[in-house]
Amino acid sequence: MTAPFPASRRRVVLAKLAKLYADMDAAYMAAAAAAGLDCAGCAENCCVSFFQHHTHAEWLYLHAGLDALPAEKREAYVARAREYVAACREALSRGETPRAMCPLNDDGLCGLYDHRLMICRLHGVPNVLIGSMGVREFPGCGPCQRLAAEGKGGKAMDRTPLLKRLATLEMELWGSRPGRPPKVDMTLAEMILAGPPGK
Repeated sequence: MTAPFPASRRRVVLAKLAKLYADMDAAYMAAAAAAGLDCAGCAENCCVSFFQHHTHAEWLYLHAGLDALPAEKREAYVARAREYVAACREALSRGETPRAMCPLNDDGLCGLYDHRLMICRLHGVPNVLIGSMGVREFPGCGPCQRLAAEGKGGKAMDRTPLLKRLATLEMELWGSRPGRPPKVDMTLAEMILAGPPGK
């Protein structure tokens, strides 16, 4: 676990992350419109996808949202997070990819929508990531891939600049400490149970 991040630095980074998230939402909406993708009534709920998250900045942002909830609601999410982690461990022990409902899902809606993380904001639409190893292409969710097979869909969203901005914020949060931030590789439920980074 990392040492606590100074409160002033946390505030600055989380404000910048909120702006980045708004830009992610705009990029997603444009890509979804171009692809003809509408999540309303989708039977293939992406909230059962096994996502892992990789930055302390997002981890902090998640807990900022949790901290603003009434205690009873927050405790319910913590209880669900325990169930989620247990279900995922069981699936992984069988060599299976977990498919468990996100602990923040309330009857099909995200209970912490304004504080959802990057993957939750960008998942579904076709996108590309350009890096030192070349271009990685992601075709999008099942419904989006079927739309593409029907000849619908637009240009894939380039998420590279968005991820670069997130990486920059992670380093800004880390500050002048030597080296790079330790790797984060946690599900949202694990982040909930662990408490905020630096606690």
